[in-house]
Order: sequence, then C-alpha cells, then structure tokens
Amino acid sequence: MTDSFLRRRPQRAALAAALLALPLLALPARATDAAADTQPGKAQTNKPAQKAASKPARRAPKPAKAAAPKPAAKPAAKPATKPATKPAAKPAAAKPAAPAASAAPEPARPAAAQQADFIVAVVNDEPVTNNELRGRMARAERQLRSRGGAAPGEAELRREMLERLIAERAQLQYAKETGLEVDEGALKQAELSIARQNQLPDVAALHRQLAQEGIAVKDFQNSVREQVLLARLREREIEPRVRVTDKEVDAYIQEQTGQKATPQQALNLAMILVAVPENASAEETARLQKRAEEVARRARSGEDFAALAREFSDANNRGSDGGVLGLRDEDRYPALFVDSVRRARVGDIAGPVRSGAGFHILKLLERKRSETLPEVTIPQTRARHILLQTGPTQSEQVAKSRLADFRRRILSGQASFEQLARENSQDGSAAEGGDLGWATPGQYVPEFEQAMNNLDVGGISEPVVSRFGVHLIKVEDRRQASLSAAEQRQLARNVLRERKAEEAFDTWAREVRGRAYVEYREAPR
Repeated sequence: MTDSFLRRRPQRAALAAALLALPLLALPARATDAAADTQPGKAQTNKPAQKAASKPARRAPKPAKAAAPKPAAKPAAKPATKPATKPAAKPAAAKPAAPAASAAPEPARPAAAQQADFIVAVVNDEPVTNNELRGRMARAERQLRSRGGAAPGEAELRREMLERLIAERAQLQYAKETGLEVDEGALKQAELSIARQNQLPDVAALHRQLAQEGIAVKDFQNSVREQVLLARLREREIEPRVRVTDKEVDAYIQEQTGQKATPQQALNLAMILVAVPENASAEETARLQKRAEEVARRARSGEDFAALAREFSDANNRGSDGGVLGLRDEDRYPALFVDSVRRARVGDIAGPVRSGAGFHILKLLERKRSETLPEVTIPQTRARHILLQTGPTQSEQVAKSRLADFRRRILSGQASFEQLARENSQDGSAAEGGDLGWATPGQYVPEFEQAMNNLDVGGISEPVVSRFGVHLIKVEDRRQASLSAAEQRQLARNVLRERKAEEAFDTWAREVRGRAYVEYREAPR
C-alpha cells in the first residue's frame, strides 16, 4: 500500500452537504447553521457603515448599493434589479425553487407581491432572492414530512432558512476568493452518489426524477456544484482545528461498549532454539546446554542476534528470518517466554530457558501496550488505481484523456489494468499493479472513496480528480472484516473527529458570517 495519499486523516465525506440539493433526501439534523445567531431586522440592517467597518478581510459595499431606494417606493419587481449586486450571476439559484413554491404558501399578500421575485437580503454584494428562500423552505418542509417530523412555524422556518442561505453565500464567496473550484468530473461523481443514495440506478434516472419534481437539471447541477465547493472549503478550513486524544478514544470505547478495554502487553521477540532430542542422554543434554549458554554469551557481548540465529538455531526456518517471532499479544506467547522477559528491557537477552523442545535464547525487540476489545466487523474494499499527477508537464485535461483511453483499452480487452498501472501509474502502488490492499471506510480522500464506493465489484471508474492528481479506479473485491483493537481505536478516533469537526465548523461558520456585510430587505408592499 502506498503512503502518497491513502494515509489521510478521517474527515466528513466531501459530498455530504450536497444531499440537501435533492428534495428526496433528508434534511441535515442540525436545524440551522451556526451562523443563525444573527436575527433579521436588527440594527445592523440600517447601519451599512458599521458592517463594512467590521469586515476588514472583505471588500466594503459600494455606497451606491447601500443607498438603494427602498423596495416599497418602487413596483414589486424593481428592487430585484436596482442594487448593483451581480444579478446575472444568480438567476439559476432562484429558478429551481419556483416549482416548489406552491408547497409552502406565504401569508396573504397583494397579488403582485405573491408572484414577483424580490431581494430578501444582500450578502456583501450578492443578493438572496425570495424565490431561493421559498424553494429552500419547501424542500425543508418536504424532508421533515418524509421523516415524520413536524415542521416549525412558517416565520421560524423562514428565518432559519434565510440564515442558512446567508451563511452559505458568505462561504461560497470566500471559497471563490481563495481559488477553490469544482470540475465536471467531481460534479458527475456527486450526481452519481446522490442517485445511489436515493436507490436510483444511474444519473439518467436521477435526472428523470428531477423532471418529475419540476426541477431543471441545470439548476440542480448548479446547486450540487455549490454544495461540493462548500464541502471542500469546510474540509480545508476545519482540519487544522481538530485534535483527538487517546484519553478521549478510551472514554468513547467504554461509552459505546459498556466495558473498558482490557489492557495487556504486546511483545516482539527473537529466538534461537538449541533443540534437545526427545530421548537425549544426560551427557547430550549437558552438551547442548553449554552450546546454548555460549550462544547467549555471544549475544550479550554484542554479536548480531540475527546472524547467530542463522548459524545456530534449530527452529523450523533455521533462523533464516533472524529468529524474529513478531509482535503479538503476550497471551499468544508461551508463558515460559513471557515470564523470562517480564523484567527485561528492550534489547536485553534472556535465557537460555528450557522447554520440552530444547533451550531457548530470547531477545526482547519491542514491548507495546495492547488491549482486548469486543469483536467488531466493518465493510472493507480492495481496489486498484492508476494515478497520473498533474502539473506543468501534464495538465489535468491531458491526464483525464490518457486515463479515459486506458479505460477504453481495458474494457475492450486490449490491455489489463495491472499492466497499465505498472507502466504508467505515478504512485507507490505501481509496482503491485496499482493494488491498494484492503481499506476501511474513511481511509481514502473523499473524492477517491466516493468514486470507489459507487463501483460494483469488477467495475472501473471514469477518471476521478483528487488533490493528488487524476485516478482510474477498479474495485477488486469487498468483504466484512473483524477489526483488531488498533483498528477499533482508529474507527473510534474517526467518529470523534467527525464530532469535533462539527463543533469546529460551527465556530468557523460564525467567523465567516461575522466578516460578511449583510443587509436585510423587507418585502415590497
């Protein structure tokens, strides 16, 4: 297995936030974003100068924007075009909500105000429209109903969804300012993931479902693209803030299993065996004992233990492995061995000690704390990949084209995946034909893992872009595997990281929201 990109810290799936984009999916458990502590209608609405001063990291709004005529003084549709707020950049975000607006009617208003769109808030210099807000409210209501939950009152839901839209708009602006982008490959993977999570066979079926819901595919894709961008931004910003200690892992395991892990020692020993035949005479036994004592003396004097093992050991492999027995829990070693090294320090020689097989000379190579935990099984995937790195000598588009050609050749039988991986992959796994071994959930970067999870056994992905380059992925097999104590601890650490990441996200979201200039607009009358 290569260390180039697989040994990553666990983090939230990069596309988890995209689920809100599809009406069939569940609303995230958190009712509002962390930034929702700022309520509409506070004094900041009428104090653009103060808001501009509070956001040194962002550009201040132009005076002309802050001084825009009040909506009530113009026809209902006029405020949507009056402020210089890049209205052309956002019509797609407003359209998808339109078909769903009837699902969440607002309180009675004049007919013109009911039908016309208008701006409900401005975030820095971008508008949030009433159609966007009503669409988000309608989706939230449908999702809550599908889960059997009761929707909050319309005024509360409207406030919560508006604050979520404002927070997202501020985060999207920050992402674009810092150069984050979402390519077409990532968008396709996101759509496929959403299709699979909704028990739909492919993206085409997802698009048909969207049409039945009255949602334009282009608008849906724009929404998914924004959610993927937000997820990548959050991953980049949140990771440095998250740390999990061993003590927290211990407490979590006890909480989940109702019992503490049973601590014990794990030992790594090397052994030289001077065998004693079963019917050896006393003289033969004494001679062999002297031989063992001489080997032990030479080992203690500093001679290479592995060389001595190869010369003198009568073990099954004749010391060809240097006599190393391997790291294992002490209860998997003979009690004689454990007792002999109990007070030894790493590097010490023990023995010779007598057993039914003969005389053993032992060297303590390693001593580690271990523990016994209840058995846990988890799904694992074995995959191969071909990685093409991108840079000045190979653009992302060139890498995608090459991998697409590799995929065509593999599927047509002109070449094998293993052969092309050995010849072309720019990853440490190339020598093994791209074989990555068995992996547990959360081991790979989100873009890679999502594409891998979308494949059937034997399937080969389209080119997949990650921070490390462009990948072609093949799934070899899947299984349910029992986790060792170390793997269980890593899984617990992953869960705790997710939990802490949510808390760190709340703090970060408030920071981004606090730097943004937000102006609330009243509905036209």
